[in-house]
Amino acid sequence: MLPIAREKLFAALALLPLLAACENSATAYMIEGSQHALILVREKPYFWDSTVNQAVIASRLPHCQARVAIHPDRTELTPMEIFEAGDRLWALHQGGRWYLAGTAKCQVQDWDNVGGMPPGPSLGAFRLKDGVATFIPAAQ
Repeated sequence: MLPIAREKLFAALALLPLLAACENSATAYMIEGSQHALILVREKPYFWDSTVNQAVIASRLPHCQARVAIHPDRTELTPMEIFEAGDRLWALHQGGRWYLAGTAKCQVQDWDNVGGMPPGPSLGAFRLKDGVATFIPAAQ
């Protein structure tokens, strides 16, 4: 192996830990099969960032699907709880923030939940499980 090629190989191998620090993940709460879901997407494009960009995808195929950016989170996932809020409407709670997600028209928005109380029963939460963002159903 040529010395220059070996140097390039070592340089590429040295960068692997830096790339591993990036995150690009998605996890879903399936509502009515795989065509109707709320999906949490987390993206950390650079290892030096201390925050992760997040989006919620409201999907009810073939009628609609929309990806909506929400507030960023820290590197370790802050659990996001999902509550029933009505016909094709869910309340999402992460840290001190609330969102409403609807799949009638596939919309997601910030929600000023004045009382701070969930509007309905808990369905579960997006949490870390074995280091991976996963939807964990609520205990029945």
